[in-house]
Amino acid sequence: QVQLAESGGGSVQAGGSLRLSCVASGDIASNNYMAWFRQAPGSEREGVVVIHLGGDTTFYTDSVKGRFSISRDNAKKTVYLQMNSLKPEDTAVYYCAYEYSGGSWPFGNFRYWGQGTQVTVSS
Repeated sequence: QVQLAESGGGSVQAGGSLRLSCVASGDIASNNYMAWFRQAPGSEREGVVVIHLGGDTTFYTDSVKGRFSISRDNAKKTVYLQMNSLKPEDTAVYYCAYEYSGGSWPFGNFRYWGQGTQVTVSS
């Protein structure tokens, strides 16, 4: 089994930065993916970015390109999401996910999910 725990959320002003962390426990394979998703109140969950755990492949949703950056430390079973130039539209609960198992690429089906961390950006 795999367990995921996000941290690093908080409240910032527009233009500010936050760095989210996701620490995984259990068996994490380097031939799969981890991802960040987010969900704002009243909105559907949307994918933010996916990273392959054994290479350089990443996939960012258009709205965060140039502002957000994902990185990983496989030895620590941790992925990070550096969020810069934050906008009020980025306000959401951010979730970490692991193990892409099919569905619409890249933000299809992920098996394991964290509990989420709140990000609030004020104007």
